[in-house]
Amino acid sequence: MAIPGMEGMTAMDSTQKIENDESRSARSEKLKQERRKELLGVALAVFAERGYHQTRISDIIEAAGVARGTFYLYFESKHAIFGALLDDVLGRIRESVVGVDSSADAAPLRAQIHGILVRLLSLVRESPALSQLALREAIGLDTEIDAKLDAFYAELHRWLSESLSNGQRLGFLSAFDAPLVSWCILGSVERALRLLLEREGAFQIEAIADALLDTHLTGILPR
Repeated sequence: MAIPGMEGMTAMDSTQKIENDESRSARSEKLKQERRKELLGVALAVFAERGYHQTRISDIIEAAGVARGTFYLYFESKHAIFGALLDDVLGRIRESVVGVDSSADAAPLRAQIHGILVRLLSLVRESPALSQLALREAIGLDTEIDAKLDAFYAELHRWLSESLSNGQRLGFLSAFDAPLVSWCILGSVERALRLLLEREGAFQIEAIADALLDTHLTGILPR
């Protein structure tokens, strides 16, 4: 049976047409992704400057230099593009948090946790606008965003609580209420991230990571 649009073509011609169509489709998709990424970058800058509530879609499209219709090809609302930005920063945080290696030849526990903290803190310093969105603008915005953040923190809590419990079973850690301590640690880390964001240049990343470890891992009383 002939393929519509390919009547009279040789097999080679048909193959070439399919390859050309696929190539055009790939280029089109790449351009769409690039335009979407550009819109997200512009929206991030506008949200960082004006705040969520003071930002209008017209502000974003004016800064991006695109038509209103172009904006709606990618995002149905200001809330939608804000949610996409939030997903981006939460995804980056997830990528920076990895499990602790308990194998015999693994790096010391403190060094591994120190590395995780440094990656988190570096994310804030390297992407201040994106971090501000997650740590300031998104808080209490609406029930949907709140639910997204609650689910994210619950995910981090489960990961940390399980990691602490595993450490206890392996004899690396002493006996304590792992779920409760996990919330305390997450609260301290969040405050440290905010501190780094709010007081730019006042603290070094390494010093903050060490302070968190001194408090939660080794304690602050004389040993």
